[in-house]
Amino acid sequence: MPVALPRRWRLPLLWLLIIAALAAGIGLRQPQPPDEPRFVLAARAMVESGQWLLPHRGVELYAEKPPVFMWLQAAAYEIVGSWQWSFLLPSLLGALLSLWLISDLARRLWSPRHSVYALAALFCTLQFGLMAKRAQIDMVLVGMTTVALWGLMRHLCERRNLPALWLAGFAAGVGTVTKGVGFLPLLMVLPWFGWWLYQRRRGHRVEGPHPATLLWLIPAFLLGVGVWLAPLGWALLHTPSAELQAYAHELLFKQTGTRYANAWHHRQPVWYYLQVILTLWLPGSLLLPMLFKPWWRRLRRGDRRQWLLLGWAVLVLVFFSASPGKREVYLLPMLPAMALAVAPLLPGLLRRLCVRRYLFGYSVVLMLATGVLGVMLMTEHPWAVAQLERRAMPDTLLPVLGDGLLTFAIALATLIVWLRVRRAATLVLLTHGMLWMLYGLVLIPALDPYASASALMRRVGARIGPDAELALVAWREQNLLQADRPVREFGFKRPWAEQWHDAGPWLAEAPDKRWLLVLDDAMSPCVDPAKVIDIGVANRNRWQLLPGTAWDPECHAERTGSTAEED
Repeated sequence: MPVALPRRWRLPLLWLLIIAALAAGIGLRQPQPPDEPRFVLAARAMVESGQWLLPHRGVELYAEKPPVFMWLQAAAYEIVGSWQWSFLLPSLLGALLSLWLISDLARRLWSPRHSVYALAALFCTLQFGLMAKRAQIDMVLVGMTTVALWGLMRHLCERRNLPALWLAGFAAGVGTVTKGVGFLPLLMVLPWFGWWLYQRRRGHRVEGPHPATLLWLIPAFLLGVGVWLAPLGWALLHTPSAELQAYAHELLFKQTGTRYANAWHHRQPVWYYLQVILTLWLPGSLLLPMLFKPWWRRLRRGDRRQWLLLGWAVLVLVFFSASPGKREVYLLPMLPAMALAVAPLLPGLLRRLCVRRYLFGYSVVLMLATGVLGVMLMTEHPWAVAQLERRAMPDTLLPVLGDGLLTFAIALATLIVWLRVRRAATLVLLTHGMLWMLYGLVLIPALDPYASASALMRRVGARIGPDAELALVAWREQNLLQADRPVREFGFKRPWAEQWHDAGPWLAEAPDKRWLLVLDDAMSPCVDPAKVIDIGVANRNRWQLLPGTAWDPECHAERTGSTAEED
């Protein structure tokens, strides 16, 4: 039988597990699509050019996201000195900050014992761990929204705390110029007013800060958004240009209001987020039906903490569901609040045998799934071979991936036998810790050369030789990022025909030393197909390499017209 740990050891050991699990794999892989390469590419351009105000994707301004996340990646590089070791650090720090803030709030609002439950509930959610190990904006956004929630909860639930309120407004402002929805924590004032009116209607004395204190959120928020909007406004006033004005219009209007009200991609039905919660919030999502009744009792009693947390979560869910454009990561800022709302109920839930059996079964299913998949990889099952072939990955990956999955399954089976149903909560914690170590140390590093396109770009570099010049047409961010030399490109969002219009003369200037890498679908009819080299597949795209001598400068045929965005 496992020996129960002294209570004073639980929180430090849990933190040790969390840090080891979430940090595992840093430095072992390159940025991978869809989003990581473009952010690192923009951050690298900032470091190399010294111009940090406006992010660039190659020669073009990158107007789809504000630059704050790229600032953090560039700052991490300046400290660490290696992109491979630094590009994941902002996401890791955002995740650890969110975990600490939720743990601290649970301690303040309930008790030190509940801080462990809040911490464990957030860590043991699949989506949180997955996003903590990806270099995307969303985990940094969650860190900022959680700071804002922390400040608001302290001001509204403990006592008047203007420094915490100012911090909340400032964090929401910085979050807004990190990703447009960073203002969402400010919606917490609505359930607070609802609670205030509910208590007044019941004739109860309302304790807490005066509603007028919430007005301090406005200047704090403006100060936060001014971190980036102020220098951008200064640039628009003093160095106006058509390119800069187009950038500001694209980012401030099309990528915010238009994208929310009339999204042009990722369109999903209104119930889409219910399936996201059901799948990506495992294992906790299947416990939600057991939580509704105790939550309702606390709401009826006027529990201010639950009014704020649950009311805000509902508002966020409604806000994102109302937009036609939906992605699973949009709900991520809700997770810390939900983990905090669950924390006081978890001790009672975990005393129920049915809950422990469910958590035990979750680990058993994960063990069986990884074990079966590992055996299929090790035995070169046709399905497993087909999956690698479809992604142009070599079969040498089969034993590497299979060994990792089987080792995980055996270790998990050992824990299942040792901990049993009685320690199901501990079992789930260790399961997630081992899962993210497997992901970071074995699976992703093994797949990285093919997922990051570094293998493709190494083949390109070896084929053209060290003295050749390289250009790109219809390229992807990972091609430019992984190139082993300075690269000439002709725009990312420009139509392919316009890119070829500039690429052809560039090749013709020095045909014996210049080469061009192009997406197979974007090949020009002015290229001699006999001289084209099929260099391989990366990220499910086939790439062609052609020497300058393959270009016919006398050809004026119409070329393929499309853009990377349309493609």
